[in-house]
Amino acid sequence: MANKGTQALLKSDISLIKDIVEGKVSISVSTTDVEGVMRLNPSLDAVFPPMVDIPYERADSFARKLGFSRGSWRYKAFAFSSLIFMFIQMLLSVFSAMFVKIGLRPFYRADFLGHVKNCGVVISYSDENFKETASMLPLNIYWMATWWTMLISRSWDVLIAKFLDKPVVMFPNSVGPFRTFLGRFMSRLALNSCDLILVREPVSYRIVESLHVKTPKILTFDTTWLFKSTSNSIFKDDSRPRLGVSPGIYSHVFSEREIWEHVTSYAKALDEAVENFGFSVVFLPHYISGFQYDDLAISKMMVEKMKNKNQAVIIRVERVEEFKSFLDKMDMVISSKMHPAVLALSGHVPTLCIAYDHKQTGLFEGLDMNDCVILLNELSGRRLFSKICYVWNNRERIKAMLEERIPSIRKNIRETIGYALSQFGQVDALKRASKKQ
Repeated sequence: MANKGTQALLKSDISLIKDIVEGKVSISVSTTDVEGVMRLNPSLDAVFPPMVDIPYERADSFARKLGFSRGSWRYKAFAFSSLIFMFIQMLLSVFSAMFVKIGLRPFYRADFLGHVKNCGVVISYSDENFKETASMLPLNIYWMATWWTMLISRSWDVLIAKFLDKPVVMFPNSVGPFRTFLGRFMSRLALNSCDLILVREPVSYRIVESLHVKTPKILTFDTTWLFKSTSNSIFKDDSRPRLGVSPGIYSHVFSEREIWEHVTSYAKALDEAVENFGFSVVFLPHYISGFQYDDLAISKMMVEKMKNKNQAVIIRVERVEEFKSFLDKMDMVISSKMHPAVLALSGHVPTLCIAYDHKQTGLFEGLDMNDCVILLNELSGRRLFSKICYVWNNRERIKAMLEERIPSIRKNIRETIGYALSQFGQVDALKRASKKQ
């Protein structure tokens, strides 16, 4: 939940289900961040861990508590031991699910299995649960292991739910890319175990088709298009147009030299934007983990590199409602992450995307905004400033287009999710239960 996009997705999914049901509904959540979800207080019936933990997330939690870095030998040792333990968890979960199947009490992850056994439908929540890499990022051993373990953990939950004869709906996800047989095999297995697949952008839809998945699939949109801010951020100075920047770098993918090259490209382009258009630059870090090179650290590096640092400010917020509120106040946004872009666009803010993955290019393709995208591997100070000029000079046209299209996008999401739940008898059954109460 250090990731604002993850917060927005979870809250949007829960809110939408409740709106469709029109009454009280019992929702339990399986998550790798139990404490983070509970801090959000989203009125859940229960929050518990998944069947199989993700090694790097266990290592992150351990590192935060004991105060050491991701590059330390202790972090690597704990991540490796968690990887070994992951396969033990898979074995334990198989036998425990078999106990449930024959009517015995499970001995491992009883909360997970008990709620799955008693639920009406299992939802693989909105995000990017089935992939093994990012489209435009270079690969290394660390990242391959990270993507594989995330894919295995999320696929395993779906397979266990199907083993217990529960209908499974995949809420709007991005899918792929895949670069190995293991990635394609695990994803095909999980997606074929779903009863309905919702895909949030056209590139992922084409990838699902290429996997020859037999499960029915529907192309729709990300549920955070429905997310609304409940806070009202205030800026003291309204005399200058505000350029919001939500930057991010995957530190385990790039060398320190490459990271500084990205920082320098941003700083040069932002300086030119300040000097040519009179912008006040507002950095809005999206993912604040406390580790080296998180979005807050990258924002500080960019400000330090700028000549016009007196025209830049960093705003740190904890909750996505505040984050969305500040984005809505921007005159233009630059985002290298998916959900700051979605949250800004949903507030009719002209947005420039620095894309590292097809989930971003797919999002902008679906909006006919391909000219508002820079591929990460093509980023330079000159190119970034050129695109800033394009978006700023076309801001009124972009804003008008968003105002026209967003109502139909939101309607499509509501109708698609309502259809998905109705296919398994959940909407009518839950409405009847709510009326009785």
